[in-house]
Amino acid sequence: MKRDSRLSGVLHCLLHMAELGRPATSEWLAQAMQTNPVVIRRLMAGLRDAGFVASAKGHGGGWLLSCSLEHITLRDIHEAVGAPELLAVGHREESPGCLVEQAVNAALEQAYREAEAVLLARLGSVTLAALARDFHRRLAASGRSLAAVSHDV
Repeated sequence: MKRDSRLSGVLHCLLHMAELGRPATSEWLAQAMQTNPVVIRRLMAGLRDAGFVASAKGHGGGWLLSCSLEHITLRDIHEAVGAPELLAVGHREESPGCLVEQAVNAALEQAYREAEAVLLARLGSVTLAALARDFHRRLAASGRSLAAVSHDV
């Protein structure tokens, strides 16, 4: 099963936008993410609706962050992109007739709910600012420049 990578991808986009210092076009972000601009526009629409980004039209336009990185958590972004399933596991049958399988499903369902609650809590405790600080720490340790890690062509 292919994993849903929207959260990872949009976080990548947002951190690049924070570093860019100018509006980022859907085309630029799509090139950085190796995807289609339509995919970027769909992702950004959810973020715009949540108040995290804004779009500017016309020459020099594009997507801009509309609030501080300190005020946005990974959970906020997860929810803004549609809250995709966090766990890629499930039941063999959702409504089994077998009593054994019903017991298995009940036990697994409880474990899945508990694991998801822990993961959501963790996502809610990490801000985009914390990711940006980690990026800058990694950048300094690598000895590379910001231009060297940019997706500009």
